[in-house]
Amino acid sequence: MAKRRDPMGSKIESALQPGRFIGWNEEAGLVSSLEEAEREIATLIAFDPMRAVSLYEAFIAACYLKAEEIDSEWEFGNFVAGLSCGWIQASQAAGADPEMTAKTLLSWMDRDDYGFFNELGSNAIKVLDRAGLAAFERQVRTRFEPACGKREERVGNYFRDEWGKILRCIYAQQRHIEKYLDIVARTVLTQADCAAIAAILQAKRKLSDALIWIERGIEMEKAHSFQTSTKCDLAGTRRALLAKLERGREPLDSAWVEYQARPSALTYQELLRYVPKPERRAWHKKAMGAAENGNLASVIELWLKMKEAGRLTERLNRVSDGELEGLSHVVTEPAAKALVRMHPAVAARLFRALCMRILNSGKSKYYYAALANLEEARRCYQAAGLDDRWRMLVSDIRRNHYRKSGFMPGFEATVAGKRARMEPSFIERARWRWESKTKP
Repeated sequence: MAKRRDPMGSKIESALQPGRFIGWNEEAGLVSSLEEAEREIATLIAFDPMRAVSLYEAFIAACYLKAEEIDSEWEFGNFVAGLSCGWIQASQAAGADPEMTAKTLLSWMDRDDYGFFNELGSNAIKVLDRAGLAAFERQVRTRFEPACGKREERVGNYFRDEWGKILRCIYAQQRHIEKYLDIVARTVLTQADCAAIAAILQAKRKLSDALIWIERGIEMEKAHSFQTSTKCDLAGTRRALLAKLERGREPLDSAWVEYQARPSALTYQELLRYVPKPERRAWHKKAMGAAENGNLASVIELWLKMKEAGRLTERLNRVSDGELEGLSHVVTEPAAKALVRMHPAVAARLFRALCMRILNSGKSKYYYAALANLEEARRCYQAAGLDDRWRMLVSDIRRNHYRKSGFMPGFEATVAGKRARMEPSFIERARWRWESKTKP
């Protein structure tokens, strides 16, 4: 008698659209459909975990088959990686043998032709229960130990380091300091290790020991400044530890040194964490003065947040048009809008820079934004009584950009005082908004 087919299998198959090639611009839509199917499988874990296990396995296998029919960037791969976590949860709910679960995960990593499971080790650790984590550790150890005995020339011991990375994640999760230190001793100590060890020690309330490791990581950063890609904020962690250890004004002194080196909204906020409330007004004045020669983009954001319009306009008046054009619109647009009423002359230069940045880069899909900024520049020049500056800008654009046929009709209408904004399409508006959120 033929085995009855699970109806969810048909839904998975329909969502994957077998036989149809998915272009890069269709990937998001595909993944959205797949996520909907996965959510239905996830609901089965609570009352029919064995069925959920079977469906997750079928889903992963089907995604591997689909991989040859998709021009994937990263969304599809992330989705497949997420399926493995769902499979782990379903397996645990079904009472599966932890050792078999761990062995299966490693077999997936071994046979991963598309890189879907590159981070499977660190992802699995987040959902494995205590027994599963212990079994996973044992299985990874069976790979790590033999790798430690091999000498690999030139590229270093790749397999030792990869299995060691997973073991690090396990021991950080378990807060097992001795085992973590053993792995470090047999591989290479990094700044991330120093941060992880300090975090374990903090959890065990060994603050002084944690501070020693953080300071060790900072010393490594100083010695190897070209290797400072670690995501951990060692200096910030050090200050927090100093405060907990009641080391007087040391946290404040450290925050002040960092702020002076890189004045920004972020380092200012960090500084204020350690300034006593009665002293905040004096420190604010001191900090604003220290920002005078800081990175332009950072201090614009800082002074806008602090409502330091006077300092901001004075600094912008010392900056060339070319420097303003080199800044991201994420920085200059908020500043231009904030200065329109009280400082129209400075706002005009910022709107000018926003327009010229687009024209000089030849990004025709953003001409509508260039025209909008040009209109604002015209209004600000007129409000400031700088008609001659406006005429100079018009002459400059006519001389250098007359060949931009997609821009010039709207430009001439704007010069004539007419509303000539090119309305962007829905996709253009979406793209503009997204880039505003993601660009530094």
